[in-house]
Amino acid sequence: MVLKTLLEHINLPKDLRQLQPSDLAQLAQELRDFIINIVATKEGHLGASLGVVELTIALHYVFNTAEDLLVWDVGHQAYGHKILTGRKDIFDTNRQLGGISGFPKRSESLYDTFGVGHSSTSISAALGMAIASQLKGEDRHHIAVIGDASIASGMAFEGLNHAGVTDANLLVILNDNAIGIDPSVGALKQYLTNVKKGTQKQDNIFEALNFDYSGPIDGHDLPLLISELERLKTIKGPKFLHVITTKGKGLKQAEKDQVKYHAPGKFDASTGELIAKSQFSAPPKYQDVFGETIVELASKNENIIGITPAMPTGSSLKYMMEKIPERAFDVGIAEQHAVTLAAGMATQGMIPFCNIYSTFLQRAYDQVIHDVALQKLPVIFCLDRAGLVGEDGATHHGVFDLAYLNCIPNLVVFAPRDAIALRNIMYTVQLGIDFPIAIRYPRGRGHLLDWKTPFERITIGKGVRLKQGKQLAVLSIGTMAKTVEEAIIDLEVSHYDMQFVKPLDEDLLQDIFSNHEAIVTIEDGTVVGGFGSSILAYANTHNFRQQITVLGIPDAFVEHGSVDQLHTLLQLNTSSIKKKIEDLLFVLNNS
Repeated sequence: MVLKTLLEHINLPKDLRQLQPSDLAQLAQELRDFIINIVATKEGHLGASLGVVELTIALHYVFNTAEDLLVWDVGHQAYGHKILTGRKDIFDTNRQLGGISGFPKRSESLYDTFGVGHSSTSISAALGMAIASQLKGEDRHHIAVIGDASIASGMAFEGLNHAGVTDANLLVILNDNAIGIDPSVGALKQYLTNVKKGTQKQDNIFEALNFDYSGPIDGHDLPLLISELERLKTIKGPKFLHVITTKGKGLKQAEKDQVKYHAPGKFDASTGELIAKSQFSAPPKYQDVFGETIVELASKNENIIGITPAMPTGSSLKYMMEKIPERAFDVGIAEQHAVTLAAGMATQGMIPFCNIYSTFLQRAYDQVIHDVALQKLPVIFCLDRAGLVGEDGATHHGVFDLAYLNCIPNLVVFAPRDAIALRNIMYTVQLGIDFPIAIRYPRGRGHLLDWKTPFERITIGKGVRLKQGKQLAVLSIGTMAKTVEEAIIDLEVSHYDMQFVKPLDEDLLQDIFSNHEAIVTIEDGTVVGGFGSSILAYANTHNFRQQITVLGIPDAFVEHGSVDQLHTLLQLNTSSIKKKIEDLLFVLNNS
């Protein structure tokens, strides 16, 4: 006998609302299985979505979405939401080139009311919607679902602070599972732990902010969730529901190892076991080059500090946190605080390595300018995930850093071409600098197996010639050097790794422009305001008239796909670069 399946008949929330409450537990199991089966082969964010299956069903069952506006914070947990809101049949394209986004996206669905990807925006966005509804005389509900890691961020508190003095019809749901990507940290995490245990004796922090607080309740108890949400619908003004969930719920391994199963890669859907990757010797990930090198340096230099905002695993600062915990800090999802904390440490003679993903440093731009660069404090920014990051897409590509850092006075900007260069610049700066520096490197692995070579000091502001040729010179920055190397292997052109976007090596540029008829610049950052723009400005200032071709990320947001696919689409792959250079050489030789 084949059991009837409910999920196959649900294409939109209106279909879900036709079910009896007694059917919803079966639907929850089917939804979990659906997510597990697809993510097992297609990859993606697993644990967060499994943890909110019941909450997702309850929200769409009780509220009249999309008339009632539902905002998911970050969006790692929104897979169930996507499946129930018209994207079930194309969910297997999730995060694939040309497929649906891994995060809620306004242009994708009416039910994705706000585009997300970075944390802690949901309360502000939902409050903005609620106030707008008030002004328009609309009777709608507005719900923000935020995790315990995200709610500790400053922006979330700003939203709570404002909402508490309004009478907006806003419901904030705290999805409390004690973990973001890594375990949550900080005093608020301890407060929430005490609330769950029933040992919190102080006033309720959310009631103190004028929210009608309820909970904590079991986020996997569907009847209880539905009952409480129905009750909250009748209450006016700002409301706060504290829900306890288990990240990875329903898959034993994902519950047991919540960090690994946040985004586990491919795994066996029936057992949960990860698919073993081939065991051949591979070059290290750049994050591990950073992680191992900072431990090596910090073991000899007691002034070195490591700081990361909630990414100890992703940045590999976890190595230092294990070996030298008193000098390594995970400050939670608090990029602004991380930068100014590093600045404060620098005033006292410490050597702070502040490791932040390129896309997340955007959230602390004022602190980089005002608290670090303006005061010329020697903070070392290590920007992981620079360039195109792949399937996380437009919200996560680290393509703006060269441009947004390039215009800041006093700040040095360096991009290593390989693991040895990353290792050496980290060694160089801890010897003593009197300026801030940003070191940006990509997601994934380099190409060198033998990278733990003796340290060598790098001269600040100096580039290097990698190949001497004729007529045309290619100027690359960062790991694009390897792509260029492959593209010109049989071409008689020059290749320079400029290393520093700021300051530019003007002595080297003088020599390059004096001895070549054409220049090509290549970067894995936006062409507007980046490395190529600086070369154009140099040529204009010094009255050089050669043809300069600037290659990089165009002035448009790049969607999701594998890094190789995106490089091919943007003509930044080996064959495209080779053809571009061959075409330029043809023009030079026939003009």
